[in-house]
Amino acid sequence: MKFRYAMVCSSNQNRSMEAHSLLKNQGFDVSSYGTGAHVKLPGPSLREPNVYEFGTPYKHMFDDLRRKDPELYKRNGILPMLKRNLSVKLAPQRWQDNAVDGCFDIVFTFEEKVFDMVLEDLHNRDQVLLKSVLVINLEVKDNHEEAAIGARIALDLCEQIEAVESWEDSIDDIMVSFENKHRRKLLYSISFY
Repeated sequence: MKFRYAMVCSSNQNRSMEAHSLLKNQGFDVSSYGTGAHVKLPGPSLREPNVYEFGTPYKHMFDDLRRKDPELYKRNGILPMLKRNLSVKLAPQRWQDNAVDGCFDIVFTFEEKVFDMVLEDLHNRDQVLLKSVLVINLEVKDNHEEAAIGARIALDLCEQIEAVESWEDSIDDIMVSFENKHRRKLLYSISFY
């Protein structure tokens, strides 16, 4: 694989981690992040989410929720999701704090608000390398079923990008072909490091 990929959603739990897991298993050089101020997971009600700091290990969240209400968090898929996350990396990471991870060639976001935050963050960084980065938004609802579908679609797009010599020269054709095949509209922008 010739490119480095970043998968980004709000909390680095569901959509970005599903895509991270799938791409990692396919041999891609991939990382994942969230853009939120905190990591939020569903709680017993909408007004009572479980809130954690970025960097809190997935194992800690898993043990905490299993202690609070194992049946609820198993039934709503949170415990299985955290178990999957544990097999991918240690803890959720925040996009805005990722400078030490180096540059990425392609960044996928799964929500327009996250897309805007990633572009704003890239714009505000010192662009010393002037290395181009492709930022793509693939809108995916934040539930387990849609995250799995979104990950497969992201994988398909990554494979199309990998197949060309230079994404910079081919991106418009790739996007048109992709949108026709999947009947999904994508947002994309080129930024710089």
